[in-house]
Order: sequence, then C-alpha cells, then structure tokens
Amino acid sequence: MVNPVWVGTLMFGEVPIGVRLYSARERRGPVLHQFERGTADRIRYVRVNERTGEEVPAEKIVRGARTALEDEYVVLEPEELEALLPHGSRTMRIEGFVSAGSVGPLWYASTYYMAPRDPADARPYRLLHSALDRSRRAGTATVVLRDRESPVLIEPTRGVLAASTLWWPDEVRAPDDVMPPVPYTALGREELALASELVASLSADWDPARYEDSYGRRLTELVRAKAEEETIVHRPGEPERPHRAGDAADGALQEALRRSLPHGRAPGPRQPSRGQGRRTKRELLRRASELEVPGRSKMNREELEEAVARAGGR
Repeated sequence: MVNPVWVGTLMFGEVPIGVRLYSARERRGPVLHQFERGTADRIRYVRVNERTGEEVPAEKIVRGARTALEDEYVVLEPEELEALLPHGSRTMRIEGFVSAGSVGPLWYASTYYMAPRDPADARPYRLLHSALDRSRRAGTATVVLRDRESPVLIEPTRGVLAASTLWWPDEVRAPDDVMPPVPYTALGREELALASELVASLSADWDPARYEDSYGRRLTELVRAKAEEETIVHRPGEPERPHRAGDAADGALQEALRRSLPHGRAPGPRQPSRGQGRRTKRELLRRASELEVPGRSKMNREELEEAVARAGGR
C-alpha cells in the first residue's frame, strides 16, 4: 500500500463521503543519477544564494513572485499563502455532471484513484460510483492539492472512482500560439479513400499489453550487464511489433497511398534539413553557453539570437 496524496471529504449533494486520493501512475525502470566521472561521488543539487553562492538552510527559505516590473519580486509569507486557500480546502463538492468522454485528453493533468476513508463511507461511495456508471456521467468539482487549486473530474474506472485534475482554460494553449499554421492542401478523392481504408485496416480495440517500453527494457539490461561486467551491443533496427494477419495487405495499401501522393511521398512528419530555417531556443542556449553569454537563461529566443550574433556565434 502507498500513502494517500490527499485526505478529505467529497460532497455528493448533501451526502459527505470521506475519501483518500492515491496516485494512479508511477514511472518504472532504472533511475539515472549523476556522478563525477572517474569517482563514485554523487552530484547533488543544493539551495544556494544566487548572490553569495552560499548554501541556504530550508528554514530560511521563503517564496516570492515577480511583479509587473522586471527583476522586482515580493515575498509571500506562509501564513499569507494559507489565508488564500479556499474555505474548506479539504472538501470537494460536486457541482454538476457531464457526459462521460466529453472532456478531451488535452485537459487532463493527473489522475488519482479515490478510496473511501472509513468503512462507513463505503456505502455512499458505492452509491455514487454506481450512479455515475449507470448514467455514463462524470462529476465536476474543484480541489486544492499541493498548494494549487484545480478543476477535477470524478468518474468510475476499473471498479473504483477516479479523480482527475484538469488544466484551467487559460493554461491550455491554442495551436496558433505554439506552432506555425498548417498550410491548406486540397485532398484528392482517391488518396483520401486509400487513407481511410488504411485506417480501417489497422483499427483495433485499445490493448495496452500490445505496447512495450523497449528503451526501458534495454536500459534495464544494460544496467544489469554492466553490474555483472558483461558486454551487450544494441543495434537499432526496425521497430519491434508482433506480426499479425493482414500485414501484407496493409503494406500494399501503404504502397498504393505512397504512389497516390505528389512526388510519391508517404504522409508523415516533415523533417527539416540540418542548417535550414531558424535555430531552436535549445540550440541557441547551447551556443550561448559555449560563448559564455551573460544572462542567457533569462532570454527569450529572439534575445538569444541577437546575443549569440553579437558574441560572434553567427
């Protein structure tokens, strides 16, 4: 058993249900740490004063936020932050119900299993679970979790209730905010029919057991081999996937679709050539680091580009 991340009360109308939230996911596989090369010394991060470079104990650290003026901050005391929490921050009150599946995956942040807090809470808990399951509905509420208030969706899954925190509307970016517009292209009837036929031929029920974390498996094998002073060689090849009936037909469909497209190109992500187009912010940060550009971590992409150019990095 694991420790709950939140303990409180779920209000189903006027019926209080004591509940606990447990994280529904965990990362698996080896955890990679940092060491100084040639030694067994771990590299650890410490809290240091940016001006003096000296380590600061946890009890002396307070939180702050930037104001509208650049490089100006205000300090927020713990009691001030506590006073901002909504009344009844240990309570989730269901405010309404929406159709199951009406909230798209873009809105989901984290998901938790919800369990009754005490044996007396099991009956109203089961009542809510059954009502949502039969009506194919999900409850909407808000929750304060880890010093943050979030919308939450309560829905039945795997025989229990799950609570999924959601993003706020102003936190979900529009495509135009983060990527260039996709050029309009007129689609031919034949290629659209072939693409639809290919989708239909590859359609299947969702089965997570069909997927494997091949990188995680190879990393585990590498750690084991090095611990036992063995040597293994991984040669990248074709993606591993089980053979299934219809693969030959799928290949014929893909070849027909490839031939139907202009210049015989199959649909897929466009890979920009090296050296073409604008450099990414990550590339500019790497170059700025090589050139020891001061203040680079606080610059946006355009400022980095100018600073790198001035430092001789064009």
